[in-house]
Amino acid sequence: MHPVITIDGPSGAGKGTISQNVARQLGWEILDSGSLYRLTALAVSQDGLDMTAEAAIEAVARGLDVHFETDSGGLKIMLRGEDVSEAIRAEDMGMKASSIAAMPGVRAALLERQRAFSSVAGLVADGRDMGTTVFPEAQLKIFMTASCEERAKRRHNQLKEKGISANLPDLVADLAARDEQDANRSVSPLRPADDAVMLDTTEMSIEQVTNKVLDLAKSIF
Repeated sequence: MHPVITIDGPSGAGKGTISQNVARQLGWEILDSGSLYRLTALAVSQDGLDMTAEAAIEAVARGLDVHFETDSGGLKIMLRGEDVSEAIRAEDMGMKASSIAAMPGVRAALLERQRAFSSVAGLVADGRDMGTTVFPEAQLKIFMTASCEERAKRRHNQLKEKGISANLPDLVADLAARDEQDANRSVSPLRPADDAVMLDTTEMSIEQVTNKVLDLAKSIF
């Protein structure tokens, strides 16, 4: 198979940032799997489809025209040639994404679509089940963790930078609840692959984590 690095882990572990850094430095493609349901919801809305029309939504998901680009400014998400990085974060897109994520046909279609991102040049896949479900044959699997408190602090700082007030204890509680839900869901629960490299980033800087993953990649590819 083509070169694949999977980076899984709970919310706030830093996998998105690290995936972008690693993909950019290796010159590989990147897959932000967490955005795909929102992208499907946006495409369905653009097409004026009924949000309960599972067969039609499945067709949209299977042919989703999406591309991820990394630059110094971060990750740019392109849908049908248009930058939708901000549009998919809208609250209504989140609600619609949650609705269609419960459709088995859509889940199956997006599993195929994710695997189609595999590239001769190499792929860094960021998500929660990349190493266990989507790319079980990946040559390098990373499972990133950090303490709930540290992840909450990171989220708190992100919100402050955006001018959004947040309560740190509430963020800790929200992340703990999210972890519990992700770990116990019936489909593709959040867990490390048997052959994943466990990486606790609690006491590590972004640069240290990036270099650690790059060193692991250089030892394999």
